[in-house]
Amino acid sequence: MKLEGKKVAILATDGFEKSELFEPLNALKNEGATTHIVSIKQGKIKSWDDGNWSTSISVDKLVSEVDESDYNGLVLPGGVINPDLLRVNKDALNFIKAFFESGKPVAAICHAPWLLISAGVIENRTVTSYHSIKEDLKNAGAYWRDEKVVVDNGLVTSRNPKDIPAFVDKVIEEIKEGKHEEQVVHN
Repeated sequence: MKLEGKKVAILATDGFEKSELFEPLNALKNEGATTHIVSIKQGKIKSWDDGNWSTSISVDKLVSEVDESDYNGLVLPGGVINPDLLRVNKDALNFIKAFFESGKPVAAICHAPWLLISAGVIENRTVTSYHSIKEDLKNAGAYWRDEKVVVDNGLVTSRNPKDIPAFVDKVIEEIKEGKHEEQVVHN
């Protein structure tokens, strides 16, 4: 169990892509990590799957009540609705930015890199994403690649649910490695 003793936050809200939350969650747990579903609302959040609302999951912690120092890594599932709701929430953006300031691994898939733009941490980073937000990322100063998974100093990005196996492997690897000093964003 590669991640025994590690704690990982999965930041999401209603409209997360089902497979992009549940598959990394299950893989992290299988590797021994403690995981928390962190959200901007209490109770349950509902997934999106194949054009319809789908499975819900219970929220463990509110983002306004947690601190990056409580975790070894952060996973940001995609979907269109989920990151769009999170990227206008100050607490969510501050939480994300804190991981970059500390150099801890962050993983974002599909539309989740929108959150990295809004948190102001994407400039000069090499990333991938769902193809429809490619220009958003480039306009924010990122270098975009059309690859299954791209790793840039602890930042793991992937394009879509088909890339989840490669995404999960790199997420586990980066969280096992821990902090990346060259990733640290200085204000």
